[in-house]
Amino acid sequence: MALTMLSKPADPVVEYQRLRDAGAHAVESGRYEEALPLFESALELAHSIGDSILVDRAFCNRATVAIALQRVDGEISELRSILMRDQDAENSRLSAYHIAWYFMSQKAFKKALFYARIALDRSVTLDRQEWIASSHNRIGNILIAESYFDEACTEYEKALALSNTMSPVDKARILDNIGYCRIIDKRYSEGFELLYRSLRTLRRFDAECYLVHLDLCLAHLEVGRWRDAQCHGEAALVRARQLGQADVIKNSLYLLGQTASMSGAGKEAACAYFAQLQSYFPDAPFLTEFLLSIDVRKMINLKA
Repeated sequence: MALTMLSKPADPVVEYQRLRDAGAHAVESGRYEEALPLFESALELAHSIGDSILVDRAFCNRATVAIALQRVDGEISELRSILMRDQDAENSRLSAYHIAWYFMSQKAFKKALFYARIALDRSVTLDRQEWIASSHNRIGNILIAESYFDEACTEYEKALALSNTMSPVDKARILDNIGYCRIIDKRYSEGFELLYRSLRTLRRFDAECYLVHLDLCLAHLEVGRWRDAQCHGEAALVRARQLGQADVIKNSLYLLGQTASMSGAGKEAACAYFAQLQSYFPDAPFLTEFLLSIDVRKMINLKA
């Protein structure tokens, strides 16, 4: 009589880590919809294990996806509770870091900066170089959204100096941020070098959901390379529509319309882009004519 060999049940902690790592890998490439069920399963498993610290960590991981997908429903109050309990330094750091991201997404920049600095303090306490770097990058993101370009660039440079232990994608995002600052500062040669370094890495890891194409569109527009500006603007627009990123869609259309206007493609070509913005601004019926009369580069901050 043949014996049926049954596979050994997976160790719950090992399975939790597998789910967590798979979710983190998806997040790194911007695949948040893929990450969500992985983090939800990890959270359920953490509850079954009965480890409160593991539960809080799993909740933090899931919360970052909820924030990215704009599906926040009670996550922020629980993240605050995790921070206040302060049972585990890593969980405290994660909760503060994610709360900062949430408030940044809500344009509540003072609150975002408050929590980002708490995350930085926890990262320094833990002596985790990659977390210190990511916290400086987040602080830079908050500052640049308020158009404090010099202060933001200082934070990005601190992040880059500590980026050796970061993932290639996270480091590429810092390079993109510094490259954008260089373009704004009219240091075009440095800016292009940094932006293309970032793009090469993001392509290698299939993480082009981030804003480097939009930044390159602006960069080429600034130096009068119309064809390259249109190419990167269209790439940014396609990806933003795939991911439902409304702000990126709008900025892509602004820059593509400006490119068409400045390149001599004609009013009709520029109108084709500007007219697509109308659905976002139903109370501004004369938007297209207004945008044709100004230089839109002076009214947008791609990192806001």
